[in-house]
Amino acid sequence: MTARRDPPGEDAQDDDAALFRNAIGPVRELPPTPAPPTAPRPRPVPRMALRDEADARSEFHRALDATLLETGDALRYRRDEVPSRVLQRLGRGEYAVQEELDLHHADIAQAEALLRGFLKAARDAGVACVCIIHGKGLHSDSRTPALKNLVDRLLRHRADVLAFHSAPAAQGGNGAVLVLLARPSRGR
Repeated sequence: MTARRDPPGEDAQDDDAALFRNAIGPVRELPPTPAPPTAPRPRPVPRMALRDEADARSEFHRALDATLLETGDALRYRRDEVPSRVLQRLGRGEYAVQEELDLHHADIAQAEALLRGFLKAARDAGVACVCIIHGKGLHSDSRTPALKNLVDRLLRHRADVLAFHSAPAAQGGNGAVLVLLARPSRGR
């Protein structure tokens, strides 16, 4: 039987390591260094949700653009529970206007804030009929009057608005709108 021999280089490497440790002497191990800070991972991007939201917004804007009013168009709207004769009387100016808001010289953001505040204050005060002057839009950059469309859109989406109609010619015509407001609820 032959004795097993290690490859010639392994004993020499062990001897070198032992010689080095003997030459250095006892060593003290350093404490481990903390890992360097890593940059935070980026948040995942919900691509499908963003795409769905963009599609919904574009559809909403398309629907708004399809119903934009032009300079000469009259505003008229009533809730289903309001009789049609009420809208006719409103269009003839047969309801007494109790409060008035003039939006001339206001930009869109200012006009929206003014209109929301005015309607809330009028309703809280128990006012039944108000007049909002938005102008005819003759000085608009395009054929679509911005304030008139803002007023139309905002009034249609408010629960406290029962009906509205462009004012008769003596009260401002297509540059103003008469609005019937619901009575404030008694639970407040």
